[in-house]
Amino acid sequence: MINRIAVIGAGIMGNGIAQVIGTAGIHVNLYDIDQASLNKSFSTIEKNLDLMTQKSILDIEAKSAILKRISGTTNLKECVSQCDMVIEVVSEILDLKQTLYKQIENIVKDDVIIASNTSAIPLTELTQQAKIPERFIITHFMNPATLVPLVEIITQDVTDVDVIDRTMQFIKRIGKSPIRLKKEIPGAVVNRLQVALLREAFHLVEQDVVSLQDIDQIIKDGPGFRWAFIGPMQMVDLGGLDTWKRIIDHLSPELEDSKTCSSLVQQLVENGRLGTKAGKGIFDYDDNLLERIIFERDRDFIELLKLRNPVDNKAHTLEA
Repeated sequence: MINRIAVIGAGIMGNGIAQVIGTAGIHVNLYDIDQASLNKSFSTIEKNLDLMTQKSILDIEAKSAILKRISGTTNLKECVSQCDMVIEVVSEILDLKQTLYKQIENIVKDDVIIASNTSAIPLTELTQQAKIPERFIITHFMNPATLVPLVEIITQDVTDVDVIDRTMQFIKRIGKSPIRLKKEIPGAVVNRLQVALLREAFHLVEQDVVSLQDIDQIIKDGPGFRWAFIGPMQMVDLGGLDTWKRIIDHLSPELEDSKTCSSLVQQLVENGRLGTKAGKGIFDYDDNLLERIIFERDRDFIELLKLRNPVDNKAHTLEA
């Protein structure tokens, strides 16, 4: 049984994963090199929990208990030394991750699982310098980790079967939906599907078929609405495979198939429009607007979770 977790990196994903683990009744140590980042992280966690109490997912006592299960530290040894599993959530820089793994492996016992939240770097590359590559695994949470159910589980040929089993059990225990990929491929599955859609979406905008704002509305009110409850494979079955075969055969030659990012995105990046972190991306943001967007997103995701799990939406908040 995995009873104590270390989460390395207190950014958006790190604090979200820590909150999920604490909510499931498990003690978690959250590490960052910067105390200010830790303070900001705990403020974010408290805001998230406040929203859950407002939406009747938690009560005040449960919120207090969750916060007591999450400890913050800037001391790596203190963070990982007594843990059964370490989840790394630092920047997607291979050298940084490998250096961190060396430090961790010099502290923890040989049976401690080391997981990465990476969505970009293959596990075979991450573990090139590892002492015990068999204990490494990828647990790719989706943003916001507090609410999105899916976690992609990615292994390699040498990954220990016990590590896989314990990780799958742990992800289920914290209320998430683990999907193990049959093989390691660049970008895993979620990012490949998202990039395929985005490539066509930006192409349609560049061809002046539709606006950027309309793309969002089309996905939210069309495919996204359906995909919340039925996946694309079931959608094809419901529509008829013969019908969808004709659609795919007809449209496939027309679809965008470039091998690089769209010129629209390249231009935005070159102009410093990097998204919400820069206050401007595809759209413009100020602090108040961004706070409202995130609040409304999380509020609506909570309502969606309650619809998808009408009986069990408090199941992972009540453990001692």
